[in-house]
Amino acid sequence: MTYREAIVSGEKSLGEAGIADARNDAWLLLTMACKIDHTYYYMHIDEEMPEELQHEFEVLIKKRAERVPLQYITGEQEFMGLSFAVSPEVLIPRQDTESLVEETLSVLKDGDLILDMCTGSGCILISLLHEKKTCQGIGVDVAATSIALARENAVHNQVEAEWLVSDLFTEVKGEFDVIVSNPPYIATRDLEELMPEVICHEPKRALDGHEDGLYFYRKIIEQAPLYLKPGGRLLFEIGYDQGESVPDLLAQAGFCDIAVIKDYAGNDRVVRARLHDL
Repeated sequence: MTYREAIVSGEKSLGEAGIADARNDAWLLLTMACKIDHTYYYMHIDEEMPEELQHEFEVLIKKRAERVPLQYITGEQEFMGLSFAVSPEVLIPRQDTESLVEETLSVLKDGDLILDMCTGSGCILISLLHEKKTCQGIGVDVAATSIALARENAVHNQVEAEWLVSDLFTEVKGEFDVIVSNPPYIATRDLEELMPEVICHEPKRALDGHEDGLYFYRKIIEQAPLYLKPGGRLLFEIGYDQGESVPDLLAQAGFCDIAVIKDYAGNDRVVRARLHDL
């Protein structure tokens, strides 16, 4: 099999498996298997691939055809211009979540202390601290495996942060200027409607927001005033249909300056609120 034939074969297999961007995924998996770039490919396009590389490529194509997310195969994902290691222990960072980072950056002040609740890969906190180097932060997650990966990502992106295994606020101490969170927010009944890449491979604990999708918002909003400084900010990523329910929860808890921010697709994506000053 030549390199040209490999791309054609890989694209055909992925297309038959229902992969939307089959050619692009086949190309990325070929570069991964063979450790080549475009220049090498076009210079050697009609040469025979070594058998061991052909086998490695076929293994990767088979994984992707089984709807394993491309990012879990390559082991990385770009977010806010930075590179993050990912594994099936954490959600894959998504462009939608960049709206949460950008909105948080708009309210951060020099020297602020940030708490990132449900940190996963650490992409939110690391991106914030990479951009706002005068701030400090703690990333919290219930899974030790997620915290280990977040710590690895912080080192890779040359960011200093603290990482804590905690079931929400259980192990958290101190007060923060900003609490930011992308919690599980999909209603349990809606999980089965997700793409196979998501429901079959990404961690359910990071997706399932219980019966109505609002469980973790309620928990965080209830406890956040104990961990926010007066006038402190609380920011959430939300689902496209939660632009009324989450602000209502914040208002009922006494937060003020509540605002809903849309993402680049025009969907409600971020809710921002402030704790009253003393």
